[in-house]
Amino acid sequence: MSTVTQLTYEEAVARFEPVIGLETHVELGTNTKMFCGCPTTFGAEPNTQVCPVCLGLPGALPVANRAAIEATIRIGLALNCSIAPWGRFARKNYFYPDMPKNFQISQYDEPLCVDGYLDVELDGELVRIGIERVHLEEDTGKTLHVGGATGRIHGATESLVDYNRAGIPLVEIVTRPVPGTGARAPEIARAYVTELRDVIRTLDVSDVRMEQGSLRCDVNTSLNRTGEAWGTRTETKNVNSLRSVERAVRSEIIRQAGVLESGGKIIQETRHFHEETGDTTSGRSKETATDYRYFPEPDLVPLAPPAEWVAELKAALPELPRVRRARLQADWAFSDLDMQSVVNAGAVELISATVEAGATAASARKWWLGELARRANETETELDALGVTPAAVAELQSLVDSGKINDKLARVVLEGVIAGEGTPAQVVAARGLEVVSDEGALTAAVDEAIAANPDIAAKVRDGKVAAAGALVGAVMKATGGKADAKTVRELIIARLTA
Repeated sequence: MSTVTQLTYEEAVARFEPVIGLETHVELGTNTKMFCGCPTTFGAEPNTQVCPVCLGLPGALPVANRAAIEATIRIGLALNCSIAPWGRFARKNYFYPDMPKNFQISQYDEPLCVDGYLDVELDGELVRIGIERVHLEEDTGKTLHVGGATGRIHGATESLVDYNRAGIPLVEIVTRPVPGTGARAPEIARAYVTELRDVIRTLDVSDVRMEQGSLRCDVNTSLNRTGEAWGTRTETKNVNSLRSVERAVRSEIIRQAGVLESGGKIIQETRHFHEETGDTTSGRSKETATDYRYFPEPDLVPLAPPAEWVAELKAALPELPRVRRARLQADWAFSDLDMQSVVNAGAVELISATVEAGATAASARKWWLGELARRANETETELDALGVTPAAVAELQSLVDSGKINDKLARVVLEGVIAGEGTPAQVVAARGLEVVSDEGALTAAVDEAIAANPDIAAKVRDGKVAAAGALVGAVMKATGGKADAKTVRELIIARLTA
């Protein structure tokens, strides 16, 4: 076996052009499953949300969920798709160890929504991502491999299947291939999934929680040299965080470039992304995409959404994220650069909710893009997964504005909130962090600072008031940062210039 050339990312994108494509699966937030009346509550005891229909028992017939069909059409409209006047479900036959009837009811050649697009903005550049189709199907169950070191079937001693998820409405959104993104391909992939998640969340058809699997992404990547035909693609399956979408594309570009540079060939296959290493490993060969043996589902009538109904759904669409961001930018008086940094950090909704909770836009941006963003980067966590709510940030700023704590103490309070010690006010009370502003309580500390720094005190007496800053710092240090700096400064100047 020949040695694979090791390239840096910069070398890879200098020698090859990436083409990406994304297949995103969205579990809809309906109360019941796609073809039966079983509930869809997340986290229920295994195999308690099943019935003869979703278990595929003989004689059990499916009935389509109208709410899921409506949600799919709304997603298609929001993605600028054409809504098919007629379509139908098909049986997708494949070996499904986690699907009781061993086939999936999906849509094949007649999907509900086709030929759309989603505009994605990245650092002021607008990239249009073509949407090939949006179709509706049912989710599979969940398999748990136990007894091994990796959680995968290889090395496991047994496999357990939970059929609760089997039959939950699942929408698949498939992009067209996206060429021409160059070195920014990983960032654009992440920006697309971020924007798509925001659109779906705005439509209120799914909670799109990647950590719970209600939004999952398959990332297709291929490379070609300039002027040559597109290369063979690989499909990295079930990437489950925005950060991982970007990392998966980057990893595949580096890996494929190394293989091609060494004279090797890329195999069309599925691959698995490993969060801990950022690498992908081979899954199964997928030389042909038509190995599922589709045929029309005989137990379901065709879909024919009335044009009047589709028009009503389109007219009732909410304000979509790009339009909303433009309005919020104007409301918040943010510059283009300020707003872009908010978008890049994924903080638009967090800042909006913080403002709604009573903070100013400027203070909300300061916390989310400052201290909280720093902590998120340190722990490689998404901002909205830090454990700090917009209401808590607004409360924290209110404590600062009222003078009960200062910015330095506020950072300590945040530590307590993140650690689960309660609201900002509860952390302040429990840790005794409230600023001391009583003149009587500060006088002794001021006198000690003056006595300990006679040279600086002399400068202040001589009219060099700016020198008082050093004395203020000494008092702040002596009080553990709890003194009110303004009050301390006033006391020092009063003491030394009287």
